[in-house]
Amino acid sequence: MRFGTLAVHAGQDPDPHSGAVNIPVHFSSTFAQDGLGGLRQGYEYSRTGNPSRRALEATLAALEGAAHGLAFSSGQAASTAALSLLAPGDQLITLPDIYGGSYRLFHRVFEKYGIQTTAAQHSSAEAVAQALSPDTAMVWVESPSNPLLNILDIAETAERLVGFRNRRGERPLLVVDNTFASPALQNPLALGADIVAHSGTKYLGGHSDVVAGALLTQRKDIWEKLKFYQNAAGGVPSPMDCYLLQRGIRTLPLRMKQHQANAFAVAEFLRASPKVEAVFFPGFADHPGHAIALRQMRGFPGMVSFRLAGGLAETKRFFERLRLILPAESLGGVESLACHPATMTHAAIPPSERQRVGITENLVRLSLGIEDHEDLAEDLQQALL
Repeated sequence: MRFGTLAVHAGQDPDPHSGAVNIPVHFSSTFAQDGLGGLRQGYEYSRTGNPSRRALEATLAALEGAAHGLAFSSGQAASTAALSLLAPGDQLITLPDIYGGSYRLFHRVFEKYGIQTTAAQHSSAEAVAQALSPDTAMVWVESPSNPLLNILDIAETAERLVGFRNRRGERPLLVVDNTFASPALQNPLALGADIVAHSGTKYLGGHSDVVAGALLTQRKDIWEKLKFYQNAAGGVPSPMDCYLLQRGIRTLPLRMKQHQANAFAVAEFLRASPKVEAVFFPGFADHPGHAIALRQMRGFPGMVSFRLAGGLAETKRFFERLRLILPAESLGGVESLACHPATMTHAAIPPSERQRVGITENLVRLSLGIEDHEDLAEDLQQALL
């Protein structure tokens, strides 16, 4: 089945008992057993497994072309599960431009457990390769990145890891956070990634009404370790969260088309404005990662970042004047949002580090929803006056 059909049908067969075309929400914390060890369809306790979650995980796996999928209570819960594969003394390599919550998790939570995090000098496969050391056990990347929309060649990065072995004689795992692209536009497992991570809160859910996360992989050995951690740590989504996320996924292909159209229109509008210093959008032919994006993606997400002329004072004024576009964190919903990374999503990164990687005080990140692009441009126009 093609992607649009998978989004509607994968993991979502009619209920075998009633024929309901919507999967029932299984609000049960525990499941009756037929005597000792007699599990009915493999269920015993909802932290361990729930029919609503199993259906969602099947859908997620199908969308990413994965053999195995795991759903979590948030993107950060999913990230924590992935990092549980590391051991004290391991090195984690990241890109300089990553989500602030990931930076906080890597540096302020896992470093105290002996996991060293090193950022590559820039967002390229060559820079990742140069950062490798005998301790490297995992490479964690975003493409497009948050918030500067840098593009990494995922296939080249995976290829550079093939011949490398760390002190344990293992090839480092390549984890790709695919939140910005969504599986509608990019499938990192097909490009050589070992694990794909998602904040399901964003494009997958698409309606700003659920917080969830996911990990997808082709490797059974990795899935078994992650599944053990999922059950042991318990960061799982509720049955209702699973239902909401699965319902949102059904319209992902349609929504993404409008997100893309609005992003192109708004990016062009911003580039023509004298109040804007720079626009970051990989859909532009002159974007440094445009050619790579054309190879590994099927389009561009509804994300546009830009720097305002006039510094922080003008940036504050811009946010105060917005009327239709909502000043808020998160992204990927049907409504358009404006984020100030330096004080919102990336505030956990030290100011000097933010400045070094380009997350300046006049940087604005837009998540373009599915409204009419003319209304979005008019709101931006009056906010920029």
